[in-house]
Amino acid sequence: MKKRIVTLLLLQMALPFALSGCNTDNNAPEATSTPAVKGLWTPSASINKIVVLSDIHLGVDDRYSETVENRDLLLDFLVKLENTSDVREVVLNGDFLDDWYLPLTYATYSDPGKFYREVIKNNQEVIDALNSLMKKGIKLVYIPGNHDMLLKSAVLDEALPGILQQRDAEGLGVYITGDRQEISIEHGHRYDVFSAPDSISNQEFCQNGESSILPPGYFYARVAASWVLQGKPPIKKDYPEITTSPDPIDNPDQYGAYLYYKVLSSEFTRITPIERFEDKVVDLNIACLHGRYSIQDFYPVQQLDGTISAPLLFKNFQRTWDERQTINQVAVKTSFVQAVAGTLSPDYYFNQAKVQYLENPEKSIDIVVFGHTHSPEIRTIESKQYVNDGTWVDHNNVYPDAARTFAVITTGTVSNAALYDYMPDGTIIDISNKVSK
Repeated sequence: MKKRIVTLLLLQMALPFALSGCNTDNNAPEATSTPAVKGLWTPSASINKIVVLSDIHLGVDDRYSETVENRDLLLDFLVKLENTSDVREVVLNGDFLDDWYLPLTYATYSDPGKFYREVIKNNQEVIDALNSLMKKGIKLVYIPGNHDMLLKSAVLDEALPGILQQRDAEGLGVYITGDRQEISIEHGHRYDVFSAPDSISNQEFCQNGESSILPPGYFYARVAASWVLQGKPPIKKDYPEITTSPDPIDNPDQYGAYLYYKVLSSEFTRITPIERFEDKVVDLNIACLHGRYSIQDFYPVQQLDGTISAPLLFKNFQRTWDERQTINQVAVKTSFVQAVAGTLSPDYYFNQAKVQYLENPEKSIDIVVFGHTHSPEIRTIESKQYVNDGTWVDHNNVYPDAARTFAVITTGTVSNAALYDYMPDGTIIDISNKVSK
């Protein structure tokens, strides 16, 4: 990494006016040669840059927050961003705050608003930096992600007065921007069967006007957080097995349920906390779920009637996906089988960007930005671009080579996007070519 930084600095000294990465626009940002420069790059005359960052994952307690080491670097980044005069907008593209990555031992709470205020308090310096950025005249935009889908508008408005919140269906949002309204930005979990809001599966437990949108991914995150904090113990688990795959043609319903089981089986073979299958260790008092739950409660198994389903939570999960997509305002629906098979693949989200926006004749979108996967990438279709802006978590296991990534979009008659990595010395590196596919 040190060698890469030195090489970049030498190139910048030799070619001070060279364009960054794959950008061909003369207004594209250049990485500054020394940390002493106030801004992130030499600004253009036009205020035409839209900066997108997602998956910051600020937590309620530094003992198990995913972003602690990088928080000071984020603060430094925001100060430099504030002093980069051609920045028009900064978009927080979901998973800004986090109420999913909590160990199973975390004390239950019944007021998500109070919880998020504690998250904000634990990261007050970041909130202050964002408020300062807005005072400088930069537009700040927030889009919900899956890890902060329970964050209400009023709580965020209270912390960041003046922020523009882009919301549509509950727990979701999309932001259309740019000089020609040619840029679409959303977190991407709308298309993830495990992480998209689910207001159907556990509705039977709702009382007194409650609503439940927590999808099964919430439970996986809680289990994974505990496993990581326990030191990732490699414990052999004897979870129930389903050995026969239903025929996808004759029985597509049960084939979908089987694929869902296979994904969970694979993940829980890898994620092996000390808690047992039947231990009631998830203590909840939110989103219609009031009580203690186990992995067994949401794990699909073969029932007495031969069908595959979880016994308590998210029963017959495969049967709700079509209606969930309707509620979640998905323009072009995907089958449950396609969603389950592809949801862990970057290709799946690229295909969603294409069918929902880039190749959708009803949309005039040139650039789509997702987050969610933590895997930074740029893909080009003729003159259009799909971008995933990556993450700011301390340890990005999905893409270890880049831990503080963000997208910069130059909007104009012809718009283009690039991806950058913010370095510990305060410089930025254009990684567009490195992550292009």
